[in-house]
Amino acid sequence: MAARPPDGEIDALRLERAQLRASRRRLALFNDAERRGIERALHDGVQQQLVGLAANLELVAGSVEADPATAKRLLSEMGRDALRAMEETRRLADRIYPPLLESGGLGVALRSAAANADVPTRIEVAAGMVLPPEVAGTVYFCCRDVLEWASAGTPVAITVGNEEGSIVFEVVAEGDLDVDVLPLRDRVEALGGRCTVESGSRRQLRLVGALPLAG
Repeated sequence: MAARPPDGEIDALRLERAQLRASRRRLALFNDAERRGIERALHDGVQQQLVGLAANLELVAGSVEADPATAKRLLSEMGRDALRAMEETRRLADRIYPPLLESGGLGVALRSAAANADVPTRIEVAAGMVLPPEVAGTVYFCCRDVLEWASAGTPVAITVGNEEGSIVFEVVAEGDLDVDVLPLRDRVEALGGRCTVESGSRRQLRLVGALPLAG
């Protein structure tokens, strides 16, 4: 008959299981909120723009011969609306999974996120890394969350490298950033990694994460 584990080990396992459940719940709730936000953006943004385009298209069809000047003005408005709808669709696609991660790599995707966030950023990504999509996505979204949470003009430094079979990344942001509402640790730990978030006394946030590259 197998010996019963010590009470201390049992308590530790129970605590670990409870923490894992809590982490999964937080991540699920955050992802659900993100999906709801995207749905609202699609309904209130892109969908309304497309409805407007459809209405203007009917007006153009009815006035193209009787009132060419009005038809030309409507066509110009439709062109601008189409561009706005395309840009909004691209932005929403980036929130789900940015195409640049596959076409350009992690460094290119992070630089694009920094440009969109209007944050002065120094980005160093080790060359030649081949990352599984889920690992690249986790690093990207952790870094992107900090970039979007930072105030405009806040200096941010991002470093990504390969260390003993793991991808290691660090994000340092100057200023007061309350990122406790973001699932930074939960994202990393869900893939078997580790993550620490420190707020220094000099108004500085430091995020350090490591993710295994092999299961």
